Amino acid sequence: MHSERSFFKNGVILLVCFWLGIFVFTPNILVLITSFLERDAASFVAPRFSLGAYKTLFDPVFVSIFLASFRISLMVTLICLVAGYPFAYGIARSPRKWRRLLLVLVIIPFWTSSLVRTYALMMLMRANGLINTWLQKLGLIETPFSMLYTEGAVLFGLVYNLLPFMILPLYAAIEKMDSRLLEAAEDLGANRFQRFTRVVLPLTLPGIIAGSILVFLPAMGLFYIPDILGGSRSMLVGNLIRDQFLTARNWPFGSAASVVLTLIMALMLLAYWRSMKRFNESIIR
Repeated sequence: MHSERSFFKNGVILLVCFWLGIFVFTPNILVLITSFLERDAASFVAPRFSLGAYKTLFDPVFVSIFLASFRISLMVTLICLVAGYPFAYGIARSPRKWRRLLLVLVIIPFWTSSLVRTYALMMLMRANGLINTWLQKLGLIETPFSMLYTEGAVLFGLVYNLLPFMILPLYAAIEKMDSRLLEAAEDLGANRFQRFTRVVLPLTLPGIIAGSILVFLPAMGLFYIPDILGGSRSMLVGNLIRDQFLTARNWPFGSAASVVLTLIMALMLLAYWRSMKRFNESIIR
């Protein structure tokens, strides 16, 4: 029996390693190698070592795209945090019999393709869409106002699609919090604000960091939402990488931008791991 379990365990580990090697490790290695090659009009890349793709990243045009992507992703993360925290807190503190239903309502958007939901938002925001139509019928506006192809539309689309990624980690952190700590703080004379800043916020910090990473990184890379809701006026890192591979055919530069985005993700994950380590050490102390 022990040998059968060991064989099954080793088989599963080998299968997972094989899957990760083929579909995760190998593609990333190929992208990394391509980023150090030269562009070739005939075969996309020429097998000659070059740092030209990384030097191009320091062009003011591309630096501005990275900065704009960072700014928008940071705004999306902050909006999701402000909107998602009370939502997650309300679910975690609701009666236990209602929690599953409320969590299902949060997860329901994942049952439909985010691309389809983004097109639905576009239909709502159009000049002759549902929002403008109802506002005109109510007499609040005389002529349709422009919502599509603006930065606000891109922000709304990203928040709408990524908000569940913030709510779920926050819910997990808040749900694990011991309510007796709040009662003890209240008995010691702490008001609501003090209980939140000195008890709730520090204990839910892992959920805040995890949710922020899960929102910030996709916001940097999603390209179809800025395309659909922002049009040609919105160019983020995801759009830049997509265009370099499919339109400009500059695979080394697209690979270099992908490597930089991957490094940003790795640094954020490292920061999360170190913050969690310090958090666990502070609890033990």
